[in-house]
Amino acid sequence: MPVSTAPDKAAITAMSASEFPPIADYAFLSDCSTTALISPNGAVEWLCLPRADSPSVFGTLLDRSAGFFRFGPAHTHVPAQRRYEAGSMVLETTWFTATGWMVVRDALAMGPWQGEERIAGQRRPPGDFTARGMLVRSAYCMAGQVDLMLDCMPLFDYGRTAGSWVYAADGYGHATCEADRFPALQLYTSLNLGIGGARAVSRTSLHEGEHAFAALSWGEFSVHSAEEAIAEIDGTTSSWRDWLRHAKMPDHPWRPYLERSALTLKGLSYAPSGAIMAAATTSLPETPGGERNWDYRFTWIRDSAFMLSALFQMGFDWEAFAYFAFITDALAAGPLQIMYGIDAERNLDEQTLDHLHGYDGAQPVRVGNGAYNQRQHDVWGMAMESVALHFDKAAEIGPVAWQMIAKLVENALQVWREPDRGIWEIRGKPRHFTASKVMCWVAVDRGVKLAAGRAQTELAERWRAAADEIHADVCANGVDARGVFVQHYKGKALDASALLIPLLGFLPPDDERVRATVLAIADELSRDGLVLRYRTEQTDDGLSGEEGTFTICSFWLVSAFAMIGETDRARALCAKLLSFASPLHLYAEEIEAESGRHLGNFPQAFTHLALIDAVLRVIAADQA
Repeated sequence: MPVSTAPDKAAITAMSASEFPPIADYAFLSDCSTTALISPNGAVEWLCLPRADSPSVFGTLLDRSAGFFRFGPAHTHVPAQRRYEAGSMVLETTWFTATGWMVVRDALAMGPWQGEERIAGQRRPPGDFTARGMLVRSAYCMAGQVDLMLDCMPLFDYGRTAGSWVYAADGYGHATCEADRFPALQLYTSLNLGIGGARAVSRTSLHEGEHAFAALSWGEFSVHSAEEAIAEIDGTTSSWRDWLRHAKMPDHPWRPYLERSALTLKGLSYAPSGAIMAAATTSLPETPGGERNWDYRFTWIRDSAFMLSALFQMGFDWEAFAYFAFITDALAAGPLQIMYGIDAERNLDEQTLDHLHGYDGAQPVRVGNGAYNQRQHDVWGMAMESVALHFDKAAEIGPVAWQMIAKLVENALQVWREPDRGIWEIRGKPRHFTASKVMCWVAVDRGVKLAAGRAQTELAERWRAAADEIHADVCANGVDARGVFVQHYKGKALDASALLIPLLGFLPPDDERVRATVLAIADELSRDGLVLRYRTEQTDDGLSGEEGTFTICSFWLVSAFAMIGETDRARALCAKLLSFASPLHLYAEEIEAESGRHLGNFPQAFTHLALIDAVLRVIAADQA
């Protein structure tokens, strides 16, 4: 029986009663070095320094007493409008108060690279625009008079360490905040600051036509006037627009979703290494108030093939090169892992932060990710798909790189018969997951094509025989009596990862087993048309509670519908998913089907990657 599309009243009541804004209501800023989330009331509630995976300085996202930086009207907390300046990661918030109108602009500043010497510790050469190490905020009174409030309370190390503000000049417009072992903060503003312990505050009245600014700096750059602040923000807007102009995008009503997804993926990148994070946050819950809370500020090999495919499809060859170079660095440093730190760190030990209340009470709050040393056999296929996407011609591969590639294939051949934890990093009992076997086939299949391109005929033939063996094994053991691919051998449960079978070419879209699998997932593994990864009551994932529908899986279903010729269903589901985008066209990891609220870490790269593929497939089908 179909689930009603009417929002669940209990869920709406819970959301409205919470002290925490809905996840989807946060704005996302980036300078490709660190990231920030800004709540609708104008408070920066998440900022980690000096990198996006560093401990937070503002952490109210995970505990209402873990630090924030608000810059907005004194007695108004609900904005009239919020939007990104077109083609950028600069946020514009319009405020309507009882006495006037005001616009606040926020940016993690970026500007032209001004250096000549190599930057220490930076693996990739800087692009045309680099991070300035500043959060710049400007306010402008458009009409009437507005009381402007500045309230900045940094609490370092995820809220555990309070800094101490001191005036840094003779006047009241410059103060510094320091704490041992953490970056010193410099706050410049046109307001007169009052400081006390960990807090710097100010309030003033802006009249029509007047500007004010506040700039928080942790690097070598700073601004000292409203004019300089506006110039920095304008320059940041130009930087993003200059990057986006290289995109290849269809002229279509859904183009804004593609543009925002491209900007989000770029914003989740870490320019010094070329890595792209899975998300900007840690421990935003997949189950409201539950324990399914993970740190996603890392890069997953699982994402690599989809990442490169999306970047190439949209014309961002340079970003694709930088990301592939990061993968190469990671592969060369030792045995392949399922994930790495954003500077290719290998040890991602997980710990809980018991002092934090958690987003809306969801505990534990985790940093690090204990899944980094799991056995997941899909990594061999994802890594090889990345290689195949990157190299148009096998002759371009040098001898050292070829040895590394051949080892990936051989490793896949060594493990494909063994159980693993699967693509979803299940913490229960290892099993013979169908998708893991399929991805091992992908690794060998791509190796065959590259070996043939290098005229290594004997090796290509040996690998082809092995690929055929894997293929036959999956088709014999991974399918139920209906001809539907199941989650694991000797099981009956469905798993959305089976949608990868047509997406990665294991079987052609017109194969009856593919069609049966796609339709079974659509009809039996969904809530109100949105796709679950798996049903938690049928899968031993080592955790309690349910989870929301996984938005990447829903977009995979759109792509699969388009591939099997169900164009109308693909278009309808795609339109529905786009309607669930946040007010700023962003997506978390999951969507609660009953209420439409976003769940999980935010914004989620994997979701935006799948959106790009799905939207482009639907547009192509419509234009065919």
